Amino acid sequence: MPSFERLHSLGICLLVAGVLGACSANKPIRPPATPPPEKTGPSPEEIRQSNVTFFLKRAEQALRKGYLTQPAGASAYDYYLRAQQLDPGNRRARAGIQTLVVTYVEQAREALRQRGFGEVETLLKRAEMLAPGNSLVVELRRQLVRERERARFDLPEGESIGLPVAELNARSEQLAGQLQRLARRIRSEQLRVIIVARDDAEGRWIYQQLREAVPGYRVRGDIKVGSPARLLLVQSGGKSP
Repeated sequence: MPSFERLHSLGICLLVAGVLGACSANKPIRPPATPPPEKTGPSPEEIRQSNVTFFLKRAEQALRKGYLTQPAGASAYDYYLRAQQLDPGNRRARAGIQTLVVTYVEQAREALRQRGFGEVETLLKRAEMLAPGNSLVVELRRQLVRERERARFDLPEGESIGLPVAELNARSEQLAGQLQRLARRIRSEQLRVIIVARDDAEGRWIYQQLREAVPGYRVRGDIKVGSPARLLLVQSGGKSP
């Protein structure tokens, strides 16, 4: 027969087991933790930033090649504009467009030093398209007006014969024929000719047409860079410029 001590110990164990069982019964059952969803691809924000970076890189490549605003769709300006459309506050895109404006202004200044007034006008229009009201462009346009006015007094008085821009650009046979007829008149009337051209290469081409039309005759005159392109026929009695 079991002793009192063993019965007492057994009772205590049963009591403890019952308490633990009751505690376990009252404890809420938690559902198993749901694993985080797997990442399937980049977020829309990551895609946007990636595209901005791509367009900025392409813009800088185009800039190094000299593709400022041309060709359309593949110029530095087009790529900077796309970056701005995705990120309106992007500083690199804004600074890049300013670089294009400064580049055009510097090119226009160089053309102005050579009296290439038509080229200056074209370059300033491109700069104004990128940055309307830009102070650099405004100042250079004022200089252009002054230089054009000054150029009027740098040339002698004479008969002015305009040269069509489209014909000059194409170096057309029609214009070459007109210059050849003028050359024969220059020889016949012993005139001097002042060739006003938009750049030196254009002036040399005009002079070549005159010279080849009258073999053996020395066409006297000079070439000046200016705009609009034209010939000034001057009586040879005056002092050659």
